[in-house]
Amino acid sequence: MEDLSCQIVSNGGEEEDEQVGGSSIPPCLPVLPPNKRKLILHLDLNNTILVSDTATGQGPRAALNSYLSTVAWGRISASGEWQLVSDRPSVRSPCDGAINYYTYFGRDGNFVNNKIGQSFRGVYDDHMKMLECPGKADERFTQQGEDGRSYYWILPSFFHMLESLHLEGRQFCVILRTFGVDLPSVLQSVHAALQGKHPQFPQLQQVPLTTDLTVGKIRCSKRDIVVTHGSDRISTKPKERNVYQYFSSMDGIGGFQDHFDWWARNNFQAAGGKPFWIDPTDCNTQHIIIDDNIRLSDQDTIVNCRVLSDQKKGKESRKAPTSELYDICLVQTDLLRAIAEKDYFLDCIRLCEENYEQYLQSFQVE
Repeated sequence: MEDLSCQIVSNGGEEEDEQVGGSSIPPCLPVLPPNKRKLILHLDLNNTILVSDTATGQGPRAALNSYLSTVAWGRISASGEWQLVSDRPSVRSPCDGAINYYTYFGRDGNFVNNKIGQSFRGVYDDHMKMLECPGKADERFTQQGEDGRSYYWILPSFFHMLESLHLEGRQFCVILRTFGVDLPSVLQSVHAALQGKHPQFPQLQQVPLTTDLTVGKIRCSKRDIVVTHGSDRISTKPKERNVYQYFSSMDGIGGFQDHFDWWARNNFQAAGGKPFWIDPTDCNTQHIIIDDNIRLSDQDTIVNCRVLSDQKKGKESRKAPTSELYDICLVQTDLLRAIAEKDYFLDCIRLCEENYEQYLQSFQVE
């Protein structure tokens, strides 16, 4: 009988991935302490700060069911049957050869009610309870679940992140990025919260962040990548750095719709995903993107990460594998933690800042 035992990686596992070192990019010296850098935080919506999906019509209960199917792992037996290897949810594969339920069987908005998913019923019930919104429902901040109850729409951990970064004196901006169509309503909700209208976060009116309600677009082609926002139009031609500098100069909170059709045309691989740039020579800024569809395999991930200023072969940038920047600039959302822990996004940021220091030091200084 095949041995299905494996060492399970806990949520937000602490295993370190092999990093790509020995590059010829010299970091900016002296390297500033992390708390002095401006943070550019690119955040996904669905399964990152929202537990719902307008595109598929899923409410919070179905959305959490579907998410749990992505963190339930199994192996294929000799008879070709998918067999669960652990009843502990994990964003990363717990062992070699494991395949998550979602990949093998497809979307299941009723996951915890089937035979395999019953193992996760307790986790599901606990987190749905945490999502329940106390007090009078406000349609700007709550959503009605399939059972008629009121649930948080935007996760409290997101609003807590905004407040905490402000109290820490950090310079930062938030760029919401999605393939979907939820941005106008999400931006309106965030704007209302920053005006002190969120019943659980009235203190947000003290946070001096502006919300840009104009939704931008990012469109990709073989020729270039074009970012449009209002009257602004920025292209990677003639220089990719133009887009990087545009995002780095942003303040407050804004949103951009990414190019889903381009990702689909590229078979949902990294090369067609959400474009994202980092620049190790920029000592003033760190970009971080948080998205539940970030995967260690570049054959099944959502971010096309480019490292600027690579001197090799005279190219302006190089494509970085996800493994090089995982938990450094690329964070795979652990939705269960984002629901349960108010400091979840802050912890992600702190981990990335610590790891980014080591990443910069791994480059050879010329």
